[in-house]
Amino acid sequence: MSFQSTPQPVSTSLTGGQALVRLLANYGVDTVFGIPGVHTLELYRGLPGSGIRHVLTRHEQGAGFMADGYARVSGKPGVCFIITGPGVTNAATAIGQAYADSIPMLVISSVNHTSSLGKGWGCLHETQDQRAITAPITAFSAVALSTDDLPGLIARAFAVFDSERPRPVHISVPLDVLAGAISRDWSAEVVRRPGRGLPVAGTLDDAARRLQQARRPMIIAGGGALAAGAQLQALSERLAAPLFTSVAGKGLLAADAPLNAGSSLCVQPGWDLIAQADVVLAVGTEMADTDYWRERLPLSGEVIRVDIDSRKFNDFYPCAVALHGDARQTLGALLTRLPDEVRDPREAITAVAALKAAIRSGHGELQALHQQILDRIAAVMPADTVISSDMTQLAYTGNYAFASLGIRSWLHPTGYGTLGYGLPAGIGAKFGAPRRPGLVLVGDGGFLYTVQELATAVEELDSPLVVLLWNNDALGQIRDDMLSLDIEPVGVLPRNPDFVLLAKAFGCTVHEPQSLDELERDLRRGFAHAGVTLIELKHACACR
Repeated sequence: MSFQSTPQPVSTSLTGGQALVRLLANYGVDTVFGIPGVHTLELYRGLPGSGIRHVLTRHEQGAGFMADGYARVSGKPGVCFIITGPGVTNAATAIGQAYADSIPMLVISSVNHTSSLGKGWGCLHETQDQRAITAPITAFSAVALSTDDLPGLIARAFAVFDSERPRPVHISVPLDVLAGAISRDWSAEVVRRPGRGLPVAGTLDDAARRLQQARRPMIIAGGGALAAGAQLQALSERLAAPLFTSVAGKGLLAADAPLNAGSSLCVQPGWDLIAQADVVLAVGTEMADTDYWRERLPLSGEVIRVDIDSRKFNDFYPCAVALHGDARQTLGALLTRLPDEVRDPREAITAVAALKAAIRSGHGELQALHQQILDRIAAVMPADTVISSDMTQLAYTGNYAFASLGIRSWLHPTGYGTLGYGLPAGIGAKFGAPRRPGLVLVGDGGFLYTVQELATAVEELDSPLVVLLWNNDALGQIRDDMLSLDIEPVGVLPRNPDFVLLAKAFGCTVHEPQSLDELERDLRRGFAHAGVTLIELKHACACR
């Protein structure tokens, strides 16, 4: 543990809220998402002059999703300020999504006066036990019962982000603690923790030996491996091992890398290929069915796992070797233990090429249409575009059929699978990487969950954000699931508003392409516009 502090004028006239904001700034926080309320006024007292930008969202769920998108693109924790009670419950869905997908998020909320906690006095925004609401969906949830508790809790939160599996943290601060004077100025006390470290040498030796002896090794990499792209590429090439990724790991290999098998473990050609592996190296991935679209992968060989979460080593896929440590450092150590010579990759390259061909030729009618849309997107989008996708059929196809050009470029709510993620996460990503163009893929159903955040986007953004609304006038996936189970469709054919008029009311530039050629034209125009563009593509028009 190291201790860093920046000299600041000593002042004990600071309130707990003011000092907390200064402390966050000293930890490198530059943006917070939220909606001020009567219970967070003391936090907002601290914002002017702090160097932290406040982004006004239109719903606390939007604040959480924006913090999520910011974190996924920047690699830094996303931060939100929310009120007690309804603010916390509104944000809980976004917190749950970040928990499921291992996203670092710091949620600072108010809570009622310490003297009232748990007493049921009927105070404004009162909940019986606010901490208990978020405890199951956070790395930890705590209440600061005094101003002196705050620096320790913030240090603990950043220890989770820096040293453990990154997940959300919720810290509730009672109103009297926010407003109370601090006893000493701790606002510059920044505690940094050591990194995630390496597995023990003997375990690394064992893993290297098994990989070297493998006849058909393959790799699966997830969001926990985003910092290890160079090591994964070297390992894949040296072992002649096809490399699959989870959705969170899209872009870890170059799109045209001959051993890049993509995020294809959710379709039959991917399952067929991974079934041939005699050793699978899984790096920074939960190996969850939300990525695979089936209960269990057909793994017949040994599994070697690299993870910072020791609970993953003997869950659904017990492993032959457990490497508990940082992905980049661990893979680097494995490379030093493997022979320098590169195996003959021709057989593996042929298998990956056949996999990609089988995916494109095996599309159903709807997926083939999605592929055409995705191809038009790929043809015109700038190379550094961030795509944020909602739970919509177009994105489901894109998860495996769209090749990302780099990491942190395809954001999808994989684990929790919540509707309404795409738009606010895409907005948050713009604050995490302001100059990168943004593209949101959203269906008509999910769009209505968080459409109000268009107000934030139009108000705040001065660089391209294109919202591609795939409108099939239905909850299409659920309708199709009902039909496949011989259930009469109920509640899946809603009446939609006029999305064009709605977007114009928010101040968006709007296009309504009537064909794929027009879609490509309008996408190009959207990426050239320094602001928010909504493109409504209706299913019938896309078929032309």
